[in-house]
Amino acid sequence: MMNKEELISRVDYLLAKGNSVLATKTFREFGGYVVSEGPYVGFRVACLSFISTLFGTSHSYYKEFDSTVNDSYTYNTERGVEILKSIKNEIEQGWLTSIRALVVADVFADFVEMAEHLLKEGYKDAAAIILGSVLEDTLRKIALRNGIAITNDKGKPLTIEPLNIEVAKKEVYNSLIKKQVTAWADLRNNAAHGHYDEYNSDQVKDMLTYVTHFTATYIT
Repeated sequence: MMNKEELISRVDYLLAKGNSVLATKTFREFGGYVVSEGPYVGFRVACLSFISTLFGTSHSYYKEFDSTVNDSYTYNTERGVEILKSIKNEIEQGWLTSIRALVVADVFADFVEMAEHLLKEGYKDAAAIILGSVLEDTLRKIALRNGIAITNDKGKPLTIEPLNIEVAKKEVYNSLIKKQVTAWADLRNNAAHGHYDEYNSDQVKDMLTYVTHFTATYIT
């Protein structure tokens, strides 16, 4: 993840790119002012890539840019430049942390709602696997926030229990939380390996409650 200064530098680069596109403005008879098609396409794609990485594709910035910066008319590129200026302002004002938290919360809610629906429909095993993935992703985010490696020496991503051990070592949470996370990791592993008789729907319901609370406490 880029820091604040790197993000601002990236936006400045895109703004310069947008201004260079505007510098190609010409008048097209019966069409009005347009910019050069090639540079315009490069500008649009680069901006959409940056905005989607920063905010996600469901955010209003991405939707607005995608829908309005949609052809080579000069005024559309001007719209794109103004959107980038707004994004830069939010980064400079320190609002990005809150925005990213909201994006994380939206994604988290989608998966939890999916697990809840599956559980209600009697698919406890699929629900357990999804909740395990949410728990693992949460641990990974906790680790990154606390300067903890999320891969082993060979570059392989750490799973729930290894992450749990490392996070607990940093005293991000106490030994009781560590034991609870271990228990849910065991349930997830049973579901993933087809040991469906090792747990029941009530335990998955408890897992749903726990994962929701755990993520709300440490991430959202």
